[in-house]
Amino acid sequence: MTSFTYMDSPLGSMLLTADDEALSGVYFVGQKYQALTRPDWKEDCRSAVLERARAALLAYFEGHCKQFDIPLSLRGTPFQSRVWQALCDIPFGTTVTYAELARRVGASAIVRAVGGAVGRNPVSIIVPCHRVIGSDGSLTGYAGGLDRKRALLTLEGAKAKPNTEARRTQRKSETEMDLRQTELLLKYHDSGA
Repeated sequence: MTSFTYMDSPLGSMLLTADDEALSGVYFVGQKYQALTRPDWKEDCRSAVLERARAALLAYFEGHCKQFDIPLSLRGTPFQSRVWQALCDIPFGTTVTYAELARRVGASAIVRAVGGAVGRNPVSIIVPCHRVIGSDGSLTGYAGGLDRKRALLTLEGAKAKPNTEARRTQRKSETEMDLRQTELLLKYHDSGA
C-alpha cells in the first residue's frame, strides 16, 4: 500500500510517498510528472519512512544534511533505474552535464533519453536530478522549475551559468521568483528552524 504525506519546505509544499518500508516519491506540489494521490493510498503522517524522509529533507534545507540514507523504492524501466542510480553518485555541491551523465550510464548516443529519465526521477532532491546541467554549464530542465533548481544548487554551493534563452523570454518574472525563492531558502537556513 502507498502511504503519503505533505510537508512544507522553503521552496514550496512537497508530497512524499512510500511503499511499505521505502520512500517512493518526493515531489514539489504542482511539478511536472508529479504523482497524483489515489483513493487507495493512505495519508499517514506517522509513517516511519515518511517521517525519516521529512526530517532528512528539513535537515538538508537547513544545511545539515549532505547525503541521504533512506531506503528507496523507485519504479521505472531498467534504463531509468540506471540513470537514477547514476544521479545518486553525483556528490553534494557538484554538477555534471547531461552528456557526462549519458556517458556514465553507457548511453552517450542517446543523451535526450537520459534527459527524459532524469526528468521522470520520482524522488526529487534525494535522487539529485537538480545537479544535472546543460553542456554549456547553463541550467536546463527541472520538473520542479528552474527557480527551484537554482535555489538547490545555491544551497549546495554549486555553480552553473544562467540560462540566457530563458532570461530573454522571462527575465523579470524569473529573476523576481528566483530572488524570492533564494531569500526564503537562505532565511530558513539562517533561522535554524
